[in-house]
Amino acid sequence: MDVFVLIMILLVGGLLVVVILLGLFYPGSGADQVGWHPTRSPELEYQNEIDDLAQMQEAVNARRRARGAPEITEAGLRAEVAADQRAQVARGDDALVEADIAEMLTLKNARRERRGEAPMTREELERDVLGDGRA
Repeated sequence: MDVFVLIMILLVGGLLVVVILLGLFYPGSGADQVGWHPTRSPELEYQNEIDDLAQMQEAVNARRRARGAPEITEAGLRAEVAADQRAQVARGDDALVEADIAEMLTLKNARRERRGEAPMTREELERDVLGDGRA
């Protein structure tokens, strides 16, 4: 190995070790080094979020009152969101089943084609998988 290459590797490796050790053992944090401090306390941020949600709920309820619809509460909204999520999961499960069946049919027909057999239809595959096609 060339001496120049060895010296360069040692210099770069040594510099890397020094930077890592400096980061580990230097007191304070990066935020202290650049003088960054949050402008508001976490408690104030939390209170602002609560106030924003209350304002949004009041605005939604004002529009609902104008339409003649009943007001919505936080519990009602949570129930509505939970029902939407359950419906979305059910639709996703159906989509996964459809994708699995399509993939299985594609693979099975590829194997059948290599063996010189006729392709299988979806109905035949479903009968085979459900056990109705067994002898």
